[in-house]
Amino acid sequence: MASFKEIISTLPRRKSWYGDDTFLYQGFWCDTFFIEGLMRAQQNFRSQPPDIVICSAMKTGTTWLKSLTFAIVTRSTFDDSTNPLFNNLSHDCVPLLEVDLAQSSTNRDPKNPLLATHAPHCSLPRSIIDSSCKIVYICRDPKDSLVSLYHFFARYLASKDMKPPALEEAFELFCQGVSSYGPYWDHVLGFWKASLDRPDKILFLKYEEMIEDTILYVKKIADFIGYPFSFEELEKGSVEKIVNMCSFENLSNLEVNKSGKHREGTPAVIENKMYFRKGKVGDWENYLTPEMAARLDSITLQKLNGSGLTL
Repeated sequence: MASFKEIISTLPRRKSWYGDDTFLYQGFWCDTFFIEGLMRAQQNFRSQPPDIVICSAMKTGTTWLKSLTFAIVTRSTFDDSTNPLFNNLSHDCVPLLEVDLAQSSTNRDPKNPLLATHAPHCSLPRSIIDSSCKIVYICRDPKDSLVSLYHFFARYLASKDMKPPALEEAFELFCQGVSSYGPYWDHVLGFWKASLDRPDKILFLKYEEMIEDTILYVKKIADFIGYPFSFEELEKGSVEKIVNMCSFENLSNLEVNKSGKHREGTPAVIENKMYFRKGKVGDWENYLTPEMAARLDSITLQKLNGSGLTL
């Protein structure tokens, strides 16, 4: 049987934003490290009914959504001062399928039902699709997603003394669908269509709507994943406490997120502060020309045409 590396070497490849090769696996562009992890997870991962899977393309609000769901699920275990989010990046509280759980489904805290993945819907392990576990998906305006992704990689490359590509170059690749776990639109549409087929299994969220009314969406997420707030909790402001604890202002100012490192001791080590830039809606206006924005909008309209989804 061919090894994962051998299979990957036969896939279509392009140069990525950050200089390495990126490969087309099951219709999506990804680097070797993540494809290999995904292949292993597809082979080995066994989902349990209580599992809650946070799904997203990169830089669409994942850090925030993980924080909110982790705070919702663990609110009866920890009080306001002992929540692990005060001392850990949310990515360290929620294991990533294609990295942490690729070798084994059991490499996790049995009391924590949460896991996350950037995999597209078509690449999820069968056991996630077939079991009664819940999926929470978040997406975002592609213009903001692109700008956020660009800054993330630029900062990451700078930390490794490598030169980032020009924004125009990254923009061109993004429009062609070449970005981490891209094409972005296909990623969003995969989960959107699945959420229409199985609204009981997949909760489809938009970052902009969550920013607009976070309290409403925290209640909605809690109900959906089976951790609803009681009347007493609502009365005493438990939802507001979670919203405040997980706000961009609060999380980005925690010591761990200013000076800590994610996956320290591995080749994938990254500074926690790179996950916190602005967290704003519409920041693309500061970076994209009107022509670039119009081109992205037109691709988005064309890709989502007839789906019932708007971004």
